Amino acid sequence: MENTVIKVGGMSCQGCVKNIGGVLSALAGVSSAEVSLEAAEARVAFDPQQVSRAALLEAIEDAGFDAE
Repeated sequence: MENTVIKVGGMSCQGCVKNIGGVLSALAGVSSAEVSLEAAEARVAFDPQQVSRAALLEAIEDAGFDAE
């Protein structure tokens, strides 16, 4: 397992937090995703054999948010 912190832009409410958490959790290889509105970030634990960090960023962007 690897852990990463992704800065997320464009979140404005807890609905955004739930949306991003759901998108990340649905990816194969993601064991946990904690999204913080206050910190504007997502902390993700994932298996790099199943999903890349780039795929995590892409999933957040596909949901309509900025990720870096």
